[in-house]
Amino acid sequence: MLQRIEAFLRESAMPPSVFGRAAVRDPRLVSDLRCGREPGHRIISRVEHFMNKWRAEQHRPSGDGRTRAMRARRGGGRS
Repeated sequence: MLQRIEAFLRESAMPPSVFGRAAVRDPRLVSDLRCGREPGHRIISRVEHFMNKWRAEQHRPSGDGRTRAMRARRGGGRS
């Protein structure tokens, strides 16, 4: 698990504490794993879900110009 997290941190350029807080609401997660903490099944599932969701959102098309303009007028979404 730690190797996959380390690879994700390099890929995303996300600080370890931000990752832990976003994935499982534990800013010390990565630090603890580096010190030998063994994650349970629930933590592993939540971490994998977070990484998969982040990657999917990074590769999602943002739409054409009309879609972006509509989102901007509504005040929501990514531009």
